Amino acid sequence: MFSIGDFARLGLVSVRMLRHYDAIGLLRPAHVDPVTGYRSYQAAQLSRLNRIVAIKDLGFTLEQVRAILDEKVSAEELHGMVRLRRAQLEAQISADLARLRGVEARLRTIEREGHMRTAEVVLKSVSPIRVAELSARAASYEGEDIGPVIQPLFAQICGRVEAASVRIIGPGLAYYQEESDGSVMVHACLPVSVPPGPYDFDVVDLPGIETAATIIHHGSMEQVGPTFQALAHWIEENGFRSRALAREISLHCPENPDEWVTELQIEVTPA
Repeated sequence: MFSIGDFARLGLVSVRMLRHYDAIGLLRPAHVDPVTGYRSYQAAQLSRLNRIVAIKDLGFTLEQVRAILDEKVSAEELHGMVRLRRAQLEAQISADLARLRGVEARLRTIEREGHMRTAEVVLKSVSPIRVAELSARAASYEGEDIGPVIQPLFAQICGRVEAASVRIIGPGLAYYQEESDGSVMVHACLPVSVPPGPYDFDVVDLPGIETAATIIHHGSMEQVGPTFQALAHWIEENGFRSRALAREISLHCPENPDEWVTELQIEVTPA
């Protein structure tokens, strides 16, 4: 048998923690001296201690740990719980990093106030275009909602168009439609010249835009805020109002997002 100090060291926990587990009935000592009150533990009890610590570190309360242990969870089941928790933590980390990048981008936008790129805005007409298209719904127009939707859509439409042996005749583009509930329909498109047919994607004719205020954005779309705001300032200063969400034309889309080149197009009319 081992003293509480030795057992704590072997189990890589604190004596205070073992006393707490004893107090709540989660891990009782194998023996308690009736005179001194000294606690003693057996090596076999390390198995339960390992399970307690592993399940607790997955984010469960001690009461939940007790319930799980009472169900005699196997090592295989614990591995399954770890895999699930890892996926949850990775998703949370990804969301937190995206939120941090959004804050940093917003700060850069604030820093550039008063130095907007309004001189780079070009007013032009946009011709109608036929596209192969896949669509999905995003919770909102915020970057953290759009990104996880648009990126898989483009990967899917590229794969499906290639599998159908349909020739792409121009740069990919995205456009968005606001829904009455505040969500946004996201459309990932590739220009094609084929008639509508039995494809596993839609073939859609996008109407032309008589008057579009356009600007070129360089870099990741996570950093598009200042470019959008320069476009907004130009639209207001030149007596126009916007009529729809922007189209985004992917003029250059290498593997490194910092090297992307995207044209933003917003339909405008005189105010």
